Amino acid sequence: MSGKGFRRGVFRYALSILALGAGAAAAEPLQDVPPAEYRYPPYTGVLPLCSDPFILTEIASTFAAREAEYWNSGLAIAGFETAIEYGYRTSGLSYIPRRYCRGEALFNDGVRRLVVYNIGENLGFIGFGSGVTWCVAGLDRNHAFSPNCRAAGP
Repeated sequence: MSGKGFRRGVFRYALSILALGAGAAAAEPLQDVPPAEYRYPPYTGVLPLCSDPFILTEIASTFAAREAEYWNSGLAIAGFETAIEYGYRTSGLSYIPRRYCRGEALFNDGVRRLVVYNIGENLGFIGFGSGVTWCVAGLDRNHAFSPNCRAAGP
């Protein structure tokens, strides 16, 4: 057998092994992943609304504290004008329940800015209460949620 014929035979053999492996993998049934509500301890899937005053106050207070401490700025959120939900458990039922929100906030410098945030169940201090992850578009100075706060959403 010539070198070219031998290589062609090895190549065909390798392709047939790959095809059989892919076929066997496709034939296996997917494992059912139970929803987060069936875990121990279980999640409930009950989360505060995007317009919940406690959530909006938490965002405003942590924003003001961050601006003062890290950026030496007096910038603060004066109030929220809108707060809407644009996703709920978008990653799937087996993940920690999250509500994805965005809202328009008025700042003390007179500028309206988009605030993107998500509320996660049992992600508060030491796992108690709802945890909020937020980002202000245009003020993500350390680029933690770049580009333009997209990483804070679904």
